[in-house]
Amino acid sequence: MDTKVSYASAELQQFGLLSCSGDDARAFLHAQLTSDIAGLGESEARLAGWCSAKGRLLATLLVVPHGREFLLQLPRDLAPAVTKRLSMFILRAKAKLADASDAWTQFGIWGGGAGDRLAALGFAVPQGSMRVAAADGGLVVQVAAQRYLLLAPAAQRARIAANAGPTGESAWALEEIRAGRPQVVLATQDQFVPQMVNFERLGAVDFKKGCYPGQEIVARTQYRGVLKRRMARARIAAGAAAGDELFADALPGQASGVVANAAPAPEGGTELLVVAQISALEGAQPIRLRAADGPALELLPLPYA
Repeated sequence: MDTKVSYASAELQQFGLLSCSGDDARAFLHAQLTSDIAGLGESEARLAGWCSAKGRLLATLLVVPHGREFLLQLPRDLAPAVTKRLSMFILRAKAKLADASDAWTQFGIWGGGAGDRLAALGFAVPQGSMRVAAADGGLVVQVAAQRYLLLAPAAQRARIAANAGPTGESAWALEEIRAGRPQVVLATQDQFVPQMVNFERLGAVDFKKGCYPGQEIVARTQYRGVLKRRMARARIAAGAAAGDELFADALPGQASGVVANAAPAPEGGTELLVVAQISALEGAQPIRLRAADGPALELLPLPYA
């Protein structure tokens, strides 16, 4: 291995994949998800949410076309329940939804030389954010500059792991946090409308596409300015986990937010995506972890407006 190359990689065992196939697969997903799936090109990937009737996110998804089917990445522990519940809406549509998590292996590869490493492994390298390239039965999604998601048949796992130089999976989670890309997990399911986790800023909500579960509430939140909580990036010296409550000094006596995602930082402590009261985020008083006298967060900028 070239010691001058600074790429890193991690096997993403925390993620699962759903497969949606059939003649009506595209139309079915378009009618269920917050993004425009009808107009999704075969070499594009797109973030999307699946909401309850009350407009709360049941899953955050990365939708990746694969021939005549679509692969939907989500946390692995949500995959069985989401497969079962989302399948209930198929009705007479010519579509089939399955949990394909065990059929695929997933790797994140990022940093200098990441594209060259993928090419050396025999995979095509897409050019541009959220572009997809297919080769050797696998798919590569460029999720950001010099950052790639590799989806490959499970039979290729050993070969990729032996040649990719894996790093800890939490390092990929940290990259996602620093990019401001949230994941709804079991501890935060059914808590956030999409705008609370900045999904409209990430291009994961299409306000012109028409109906989907929770669409009226999502639209009302957007156009009537009723959003009270918003996602921010933060750092804390202590450990933290998704679902931990937050307490703001300016709003005593009640929880004012929740940790959405957390990952250990290499220099120590934890970096977070948090959803908290906008008034608390914009105020000068501390927001604290788990208790009114808990450690205070240090708020950090997001990479997008």
